[in-house]
Order: sequence, then C-alpha cells, then structure tokens
Amino acid sequence: MLLVGGADFWVVASFFILLPPSEGKAEGGLTTKPWRETSGAFGKQLSAQRTELVQRLVTLKGGDEKLLGVKGVHLGRARAANAHLKGAPSLPAFERYTGVVWDHLDLSTLTAPQRTRALRSIVVISGLLGAVRADDPTPDYRLKMGARMAPMGLVSRYWHDHLSAVLNKAFAGSTVIDLLPNEHRAAFTADTEKIANYFVVGLNEKTGKAGGHDAKAAKGRLARHILTTGTSPAGALKSLKSFRDPRFVVEID
Repeated sequence: MLLVGGADFWVVASFFILLPPSEGKAEGGLTTKPWRETSGAFGKQLSAQRTELVQRLVTLKGGDEKLLGVKGVHLGRARAANAHLKGAPSLPAFERYTGVVWDHLDLSTLTAPQRTRALRSIVVISGLLGAVRADDPTPDYRLKMGARMAPMGLVSRYWHDHLSAVLNKAFAGSTVIDLLPNEHRAAFTADTEKIANYFVVGLNEKTGKAGGHDAKAAKGRLARHILTTGTSPAGALKSLKSFRDPRFVVEID
C-alpha cells in the first residue's frame, strides 16, 4: 500500500486510478520547490531510472524532432525544458498536465474532501518520471512513453521491470482502476496476486468503434465521476459501472 500525505498526516489510499500524463503542459513553476530525481511519492524508488533518463536528455541537448515528436516553437520549448530538468521549477502534477483528460477531470473545482481523495488516489504513468502522484512536484518536460531513445530503446520497455515491481508493492491489497492508453500500460504489468482488484477500463463508442481522441474527454469525466461519487473500493467500482455518457460506453476487463 502507498502511504500518502505530509510528514504529520499519513493515510492509505483506499483505491487508485491510473492516468496518463498530457503532451501539453503548463509552463514555469515554483523555483522555491525545485524538482529532483528523488521528488515525490515514488522518487526514492525510481530515482536511478529518472537520473539515467535525465542525463541522456542532457547529452542529447534536450532531444531532436524525431525523439520528441514536435516541431518549431514546441520543439524549442521541449528541448530547453529537457536540457535543464535537474533543479527545474515544479508544479504539482495535476497543475502541470493540461491535456484533454486533465481539463475534463478539472481537479481545481472539486470539493475539499473530493480533492483530497483525488490527490491520494491518482497515479500518473510518465515516460520521464515513471510514476507520480497527482500532487507530486513535476517539472516541465517532454518524453513520450512510446519514444525510442538510445541506448535505452523503447521508453516503456526501459521502465517495465522496475516500475512494475515498485507499483505492485505500492498497490498491494488495493483496488486499482486502470484508465491508461496502451502506450502507457506497456510500462507496467499488474500482479493480480498482490493487487486485490485490478480493472482495465476502456471507453468505446456506442457503435462499437474504439473511442479515439474524443474518448479522452470522456475519460476525464469518468475519473471525475469516480472521485466525486466513490469513497471506498466498492464505491469506486459502483461509480465506474454507473457512469453514463451520451457517446461512449465503459468496458471493464
């Protein structure tokens, strides 16, 4: 189980929601809380892998168009961020990530108890960071889980064994709701003998087609629905099954 909270307040999350990061990220951050490889709930366990990735990105001067998958102004920003990660200004992950899923999850408008539940429960699977909790200090960066970077190769494969060991230990005895795309799911294999309940969730159109890009908004709404209506593992599963969307249906494996 993963203990979360400050030095004087430790609690155990009753369930976890796995989410992807966003390609779009807020710029800047708190210079008073610089990011380190050891930052956040998983920092100590994942610091060696984070350090290796950061050092490689520095060697590559932040990366090129092929590695980062962007051009022009976006490439310039991504390279600058990647080349200066150590000690970079940080934001909590839920403020750093600005993509469609996160916009529709909209943690800033939750009630205080709901937001506390969200910060306990959400774990983001990240190409650079491995795993971060929703309130973990997070730098501006760009490294997709599906990228290939020599000599590591496919980033998801680089992370897989160590990240799986860390997360399976953290999630032992808990309920986990996996809302990851396949690219990020490839970085982690759940040990269902350790994890009490593991649900892989997809959103497909009612016509039967795969959800595609538009399903990201529904995924954000689904995560929000779980966090606002489910207060326990059983409640989270009930919320998952009760979610209704005009276009998409939930499929649970």
